Order: sequence, then structure tokens, then C-alpha cells
Amino acid sequence: MSFFPSLPADAGVRHILTLNPDAGRALVAFHTAALRNAGPLTSAHKELIAAYVSGLNACQYCYGVHSQTAQAFGLGAQALEALLTDIDTADIEERLKPLLRYARKLTLEPTRMTEQDAQAVFAAGWSEAALHDAVLTVCLFNFMNRLLEGHGVKGNPGVLSARGQALRDEGYEPLMAFLDAAVKPGA
Repeated sequence: MSFFPSLPADAGVRHILTLNPDAGRALVAFHTAALRNAGPLTSAHKELIAAYVSGLNACQYCYGVHSQTAQAFGLGAQALEALLTDIDTADIEERLKPLLRYARKLTLEPTRMTEQDAQAVFAAGWSEAALHDAVLTVCLFNFMNRLLEGHGVKGNPGVLSARGQALRDEGYEPLMAFLDAAVKPGA
């Protein structure tokens, strides 16, 4: 149940977006541009970062949806939990670990970021474009986690799993269609 009486009992991101349709459309467009762009990080990498950041922030809704999305892209079910416990021992591609350390620090201690943090990512073979995409994803999900928590939206396991698979298969554009259908012209 949301903190907002106008939202349905099964509220999700799509319902929150209807509270300010112009901002909602911009946010969906940003999700598509940041998470489904052609760049050095795959959509799977970005969904992993989204889930990881959301897990660090203990955002039940975003962690639930994006961990399911990362799994739909092929991430092992235990890998994300292991990452949240200890990046170094997690069964994840070694090249991703510096990128995830960067995401962790940017999420938990943003004012402590240093050039050395970026250099560790570059030393692992990632480009500036890859790090930029990772930073966009970290920033977006710190925002989204606060958006969901601020509205009191937690989700339920059935919805989270279904949304995760849908995001893998269809991306973020169906949210735009939901917004357009929910917001009647002249409303």
C-alpha cells in the first residue's frame, strides 16, 4: 500500500509517473536513453548495476524488478546477493568488479569519489563512455529508489517478476504507452 491514497494498492512506477505526466514521460525517455542505448555497457550490465544500487539502498521495489531483469538477461540468481555481501568473492566477471566498486562508492559515499576510483575502472579495460553509462545508471537508480520509497511503493513478488521479464523483452517504452493511456487528453 502506497503512502498516497490516490495510488492503487498494487501501485508501481507506472502509477507514480501519472501523478506528473510530463515528468513521467521525461523519466521514461531517460530510462530508454540511459539503459537501452548502444554503448560499451550492455543492457544486461546496466540492469545489473540498477539492481546492485537498489540492493545497496534496500529499495524493495527497484531491487525486486531489476534483479529479476538482470536474471532474465542471464545473471545467476545468487550472483547479485553475493555482490551485495562482497564484490571480491562474488562469482561475477572480474572486469565488472571495478565498475561495481565505483557504483557502490558513488551510491554510499559520493563525496569520497577520487580519480583513482575512475582509474581502476579504466585499468580494467572500460572506456570513458562505459564509465559514463555506469554513472548515469547509478544516478538514475539512486533517484528511482528515492522516488519509490518516498511514495511508499514496495511492490509484490508476482508483479516484480513479471515486470523484470517485461523490461528485458520490451524495454521501457511500454511505460510511455501506459502513461498515454492513463492520462486522457484535456485531463
